[in-house]
Amino acid sequence: MSLTNAPVLHSDRLILRGPEKSDAEPVIAFLRDPARSAGFGHIPLRGDAWRWFTMNVGHWHWHGYGYFVIETTDGETAGISGIWNPETWPEPELGWVVFDGFEGRGIAYEAAARARRWAYEELGFTTLTSNIVPSNDRSKALARRLGAVYERTYHNEQMGEDELWRHPGPAEIAA
Repeated sequence: MSLTNAPVLHSDRLILRGPEKSDAEPVIAFLRDPARSAGFGHIPLRGDAWRWFTMNVGHWHWHGYGYFVIETTDGETAGISGIWNPETWPEPELGWVVFDGFEGRGIAYEAAARARRWAYEELGFTTLTSNIVPSNDRSKALARRLGAVYERTYHNEQMGEDELWRHPGPAEIAA
């Protein structure tokens, strides 16, 4: 059972849904893995990682959007993707991560594109950004594939130096 009011979104190979209690373990494992979570925000302590998971639940209740859990049509939990806008963020961000073993399959692209479409069509967003740490070449490549362009570097109080990438708007995607 979802802990939020998140809709269930479908794409060709994926289901994006709200977080459930059973999703806490894979999310916590990802956040605590220093190599895998470096570009997202490594959280070494289990209690702090649990708090991030529950913060995402609260984010959904506060904003009406947040990170979806990415599930394959086989029922595997593959990562998270969605719209993130906590206090101190410059503006709403389209974010994505895939868990260990799910890289290289186009899952992050498919999930991020679907979440972005939902934000534009259902929430009425006219623009989105992605905040990417300068060393995260894979996320920059995915941002480019999604049509985003580098806009500026800024200081993110959680992540340090961050690059803000601007996504094309709804009219540009529909064209």
